[in-house]
Amino acid sequence: MQEDFHYYGTYCAAAIAGYSAEESSDIAYSAQLVDLCSRAFLDRIKGPRAAATTQLQLELADAVTDILGLQDITRIWASFHFLPRNLYADKKSWFKSYRNKFRLICGPNSELLIDTVELARGKGPQAIGLAMHVLADTWAHMYFAGTPSLVINNMTYPIFEMVRQGDGFIERPIVFNHNARGKDDLEKGRYINTIYQGREHSIMNLGHGRAGHLPDYSFMRYRYLPVWGDYEEILKDNPSDYYRAFSQMVYALKCLRPDGEGFKINTYADHDLSPWNEDIRGILEKRQFNASLDWKALGKRIAGEELRDFKLDRYEAEYVASDMDKKDNSFLGRFILAALAQKSMVTNRIYRSGNLLAGYSINVRELSLKRIGQIISAIRK
Repeated sequence: MQEDFHYYGTYCAAAIAGYSAEESSDIAYSAQLVDLCSRAFLDRIKGPRAAATTQLQLELADAVTDILGLQDITRIWASFHFLPRNLYADKKSWFKSYRNKFRLICGPNSELLIDTVELARGKGPQAIGLAMHVLADTWAHMYFAGTPSLVINNMTYPIFEMVRQGDGFIERPIVFNHNARGKDDLEKGRYINTIYQGREHSIMNLGHGRAGHLPDYSFMRYRYLPVWGDYEEILKDNPSDYYRAFSQMVYALKCLRPDGEGFKINTYADHDLSPWNEDIRGILEKRQFNASLDWKALGKRIAGEELRDFKLDRYEAEYVASDMDKKDNSFLGRFILAALAQKSMVTNRIYRSGNLLAGYSINVRELSLKRIGQIISAIRK
């Protein structure tokens, strides 16, 4: 997913769920920050590098894919962008090393999603927004894993796009190329993806890189054979999946209100969406690279206030100027604590399932670490 859904779409979802415009703005900002809180950003504000929720292209280009490097990559991408659906999924004919990668495949409505949402309870808009990013990505990034793996993340050709024509659809083959400076061409069905690398652990085989931005476009419908799928074809219907994601976000956001109930999987807020249903589906179906303006206009109608455009440096000065013992109460400080808690939780769930692909992380909750200074000290030990 992109800024259009994570930022402007999340603002709409929070407003529908009953949050004020200010609260919705904070939640939306935190949801989008997950895609930008890199080590480079944390270095700039002198924050703990362990709180990174993403890796920039330049950081990935320099990443080492030995055991420790792969674990570092997996901790970030599995925790925040490719939440595993079933850590105990079985592939009896596969070797354990490949089966462990299969168990990291992302998907919605997992036990880990319950843990993710409940982990945000009572921790403010930063933790809530972070959880909404993770939830939304379980729908967009379905069938891919947050670890470099050719066996899991490669796509078998041909790949077909379903393009609406009249009351139905026509199919056309998708053509990929690997020009890093190129752009997707919606009219001709030509898209950019990562270049093929036969090495299992190449960084080119991380997440949905081999599928390019197909999972990020809400309007996209496509079908393909995954390498891991035993010759069973997958039809990815992004408009339907994005609608489910939005509806589940509204439900989760209502659960996280002070009087909210416990979060349950396979539960949605379709009734709450009914006044805006036509608008939401219209945005999701519209063939465009970026739907930010449409979501922004809808957000103003729902919340009564227009959401400010996202600026990464909005809260930097507050965090940098704060003393160490007061950083926890800054906007970015609360986001950092939420990120560390989420990464710790997911990493340890993976580790306890007998899967070492994400390594091991300090357990923030068990150690009762509630301050950034304490966490930094614990990480250095």
